[in-house]
Amino acid sequence: MNRQARLGMVVTALAIVYVVWGSTYLGIRVVVEEMPPLTSMGARFVAAGLLLSVVLRLRGVRLGVSRAQLLGAATLGLLLPLLGNGLVAVGESKGAPSGVAALLVAAVPLWVVAYRVGSGDRPRGWSVLGVLLGFAGLAWLVLGGRDQGDVPIVGAAFVLAASGFWAFGSWVQPRLTLPENPFVVAVHEMWTGGVMMVALGLVLGESPTPLAYDARAWLAWAYLVVIGSMVAFTAYVWLLSNAPISLVATYAYVNPVVAVLLGWAILDEPVTRAVLVGGLVIVAAVAVVITVERPRRTVEDPALEPASPA
Repeated sequence: MNRQARLGMVVTALAIVYVVWGSTYLGIRVVVEEMPPLTSMGARFVAAGLLLSVVLRLRGVRLGVSRAQLLGAATLGLLLPLLGNGLVAVGESKGAPSGVAALLVAAVPLWVVAYRVGSGDRPRGWSVLGVLLGFAGLAWLVLGGRDQGDVPIVGAAFVLAASGFWAFGSWVQPRLTLPENPFVVAVHEMWTGGVMMVALGLVLGESPTPLAYDARAWLAWAYLVVIGSMVAFTAYVWLLSNAPISLVATYAYVNPVVAVLLGWAILDEPVTRAVLVGGLVIVAAVAVVITVERPRRTVEDPALEPASPA
């Protein structure tokens, strides 16, 4: 492949990660307007895991794993799809705008640095400053607009908890026993997390009624399964091996901008002063942390773990 063709593929893959992962928050918001959050997102991940497994089998990839590897993948399924994506869906079902949800989840790299400090690690001074700046932006985003009623505190609390769990899963991932192939990890992470999410939703009293949902909700759900979970993840993994890591890492602070713009353009979500100021501070802080930490070229790197419900 010549240099120009490879550059075109890099640009295309990066655009997919930027736009698709930025749009998943919008998709979730549309889905949870009608579908219960946990069972719908659980079914999404089960379906995505099954579809990805079929694709991998057709390509000759072995999906068998050891008991320890399955346990490691299930741990990620608990922390990322269930407690990460699941709580985002719950938060959006309780009124958190999709753009605000994306900005809150963008704080994942900040949480990762905080976990490192708690474990005895000593990040660089700029990283610590970025974390403090980012959490100040989070506080302003949630509390600064309360008088305008644009950020429901309960919904925001669920999404903020989701970002903390997602970051913890990202931080603990390199310490788990997992398959070497990241796509095999994704298959087992998605189906185990999806099954747990559906089970929890049913235990909590969710009662799915598939025949009652309109085409708009089903279209958004299908988009999350195929485009959000499969296409964007494939593009992301390909980028990790074919593009500079500093370029790939930019998704972490481009996704929330895309999400805010889509929420404003499609769902008429207000872009208030609190969203603008808090969002800019969060994005700047994440950019500082990612730049200073210089993530390694590996999908297990916590600073590069997708900070989206992909």
